[in-house]
Amino acid sequence: MTRIRRLLIANRGEIAARVVRTCSRLGIESVLAASDADLESLPARLADRVVRLGPAAASASYLDPDAVVQAAVAVGADAVHPGYGFLSENPSLARACAAAGIVFVGPTPESLEAVGDKLKARSHALAAGLPVVPGGEAVDLAGARAVAAEVGYPLLVKAVGGGGGRGMKLVRDPADLAHTLDLAVSEAAAAFGDPRVYLERFVSSGRHVEVQILGDGSTAVALGDRDCSVQRRYQKLFEEAPAPLISDALRAAMAEAALKLAAHLGYRGLGTVELLVDRERDTFYFLEMNARIQVEHPVTEMITGLDLVAEQLAVAEGQPLRIRQEDVVLTGHAVECRINAEDWAHAFRPSPGRIARVVLPVGEGLRVDTHVQGGSVVPPFYDSLLAKLIVHGTDRADALDRARAALDLLRIDGVTTTVPVHRALLADAEFAAGGVDTTFFERFLEAQNLVGVR
Repeated sequence: MTRIRRLLIANRGEIAARVVRTCSRLGIESVLAASDADLESLPARLADRVVRLGPAAASASYLDPDAVVQAAVAVGADAVHPGYGFLSENPSLARACAAAGIVFVGPTPESLEAVGDKLKARSHALAAGLPVVPGGEAVDLAGARAVAAEVGYPLLVKAVGGGGGRGMKLVRDPADLAHTLDLAVSEAAAAFGDPRVYLERFVSSGRHVEVQILGDGSTAVALGDRDCSVQRRYQKLFEEAPAPLISDALRAAMAEAALKLAAHLGYRGLGTVELLVDRERDTFYFLEMNARIQVEHPVTEMITGLDLVAEQLAVAEGQPLRIRQEDVVLTGHAVECRINAEDWAHAFRPSPGRIARVVLPVGEGLRVDTHVQGGSVVPPFYDSLLAKLIVHGTDRADALDRARAALDLLRIDGVTTTVPVHRALLADAEFAAGGVDTTFFERFLEAQNLVGVR
């Protein structure tokens, strides 16, 4: 077992600040590996030490495994925490860390390879006994047409190495298949260096529900589920836990499925099994598995009372799970609003710049995870996430009420943010009723007559 005393955080933004907080509580020295654009950021000031990772461009810093490992060796770090995004699911970084005698805070390279490739993940899910959405690989147009003939329209073209909605296209008409396939292949190759795509049946009434798991390589526990169905172009905007309007039987079946996959993989670390719930058939299908901490992990922390980063670090040290399934007790309801620097009135385009003022709400059941304050610069190089407003209530109605009040108090001046969109969302009757599907948000934007946002 390796005791982590000095941790290199190979990430930026709110997740870097989040990991620093847990390190401080646990007495672990935190070293932030920052690009030139982030050397004066709030996470850099919060961390115990800062080491330069490389230029502002992510490809030369946060996405460079050699640079990360060299930085870890240079500061004498015991372990590397990759956060989410960037290299968090890259088996090359995990292997490079192992070769340098450094702990990688995440799953094994084998698990990363098993679920990082969407087709491999699909085959592992089938082997573990999970239901998958009907579909198959499309190696060329003829193969795509054969799969489409079997599963029917509408269907989704998805990048094998994809994530975050990139390389994912909806096809409603057979006449659009060839053109859409070309677009998806090009986008996948540019974004992931992997042009492979596959097709899946599009479930029009689908909800995006995921199960949080934690494993130590020999056993695993399920830490409840989350609903992430409020999405724009497959990008999540709002999450909540537990998922509303799910029957006890379906909830138990989803947790069981997630644990089956974890057992099949011999999974170690935090992971999220993402599922598509078919509202019409009251069933679910496996979508993918994210082998890292998620952006939306705070809502699970709110209802379980756990510090998931602390549990992640304990597993990385080689400790057996400190939680048994019977110890997992879910209390109340939690919601999360992602506050992005985006101009929602103009197609949600990024809104970089200097923040003039930040006012964050405080109070019982409120938490704001952020990396910005007055004077912070929002660079144009990275993701636009500024903050996450997380609210815990006795039940869903209470959590939504608290979130509405908190949003009225939150101020981030100097750049355009998505706060007004969240206020409108929380005032919507259909959303308040719960259980919306993944097509809801686009319909919501149309109903709100928000010009240019679609």
